[in-house]
Amino acid sequence: MRASRLLSLLLLLQTRGRMTAPELAAELEVSVRTVYRDVEALSAAGVPVYADRGPAGGYQLLDGYRTRLNGLTAEEASSLFLAGLPGPAAELGLAEVAATAELKLLAALPPEPRSHASRMRERFLLDVPSWYRSADDVPHLSEVAEAVWDQRPLHMTYRRWGQQEVDRVVHPYGLVLKGGSWYMVAAPRPHNEQGGSPRTYRVARILTMETLPGRFARPEEFDLGGFWQEYAKEFRERMYTAEAVIRLAPGYADLLAYTMGSDVVGAALAVAAQPDPEGWVTLTVPIESISHGRWMLLRMGAAVEVLGPPELRAAMCEAVAELHKMYG
Repeated sequence: MRASRLLSLLLLLQTRGRMTAPELAAELEVSVRTVYRDVEALSAAGVPVYADRGPAGGYQLLDGYRTRLNGLTAEEASSLFLAGLPGPAAELGLAEVAATAELKLLAALPPEPRSHASRMRERFLLDVPSWYRSADDVPHLSEVAEAVWDQRPLHMTYRRWGQQEVDRVVHPYGLVLKGGSWYMVAAPRPHNEQGGSPRTYRVARILTMETLPGRFARPEEFDLGGFWQEYAKEFRERMYTAEAVIRLAPGYADLLAYTMGSDVVGAALAVAAQPDPEGWVTLTVPIESISHGRWMLLRMGAAVEVLGPPELRAAMCEAVAELHKMYG
């Protein structure tokens, strides 16, 4: 345990430069006194670590010192290869770079971690797009990625939902891959003004794009992961504007979860009353609209009975009547 902590301390100093004892203690989740003892142990082992006194002081390594140890366990090395996605890397124009980096990492690993990493690559594959759906066609993705990296403004023609085309000048902050689709998080820039609040644009809906001269200042406080998590939560809340009360036949919970989403159905079942004597369960599920609810629940056939709202039940009755008229 201590050997692992000493290696972590050494790598922290190597990658971050000067750090104070409290900063090291916070990173390693130990006491400041433990940091003092660990630094003494590194010095005794011949590692050139020294301390600068005063308010701006801290521990740091002698200039030019680099350890050849990477500190990776077999499991850690394997996880790096599991995290590699060749498809998205190719879409970003990084396929060759990613392959070269993988070869270099394999060559640098000791025999045991190298063996684990190779087996991980041979036996596990991450396929991002969902079933029955191909990945988006994203001809402008590599240009967007370059603009994100270089902090360059973009002028684009974008097709919104409903097929409306709009012109936008944006400051791209980041890219997110969700369910096989790429999304650009960017701040729209009005003429002669700084970027506004970040918005989300589906990269496949960019019709034309031009990288503009100059660079924009990316807000230091912007957190892409935090923004996306909040956006996904708000999107789901905006999407579900109504509720349906249904009776679900026994044995069809999995099919309903596949149809409407496991998180939605799981939450509804968690608060549902006990099944009736015939095994049917009454539960309330969120829907986007009456038409959306009819389309979703018709897929369940006779395994679901809609109890409310009345407009949805009437829509279901109308749909069933139309089907009966068609098929007789």
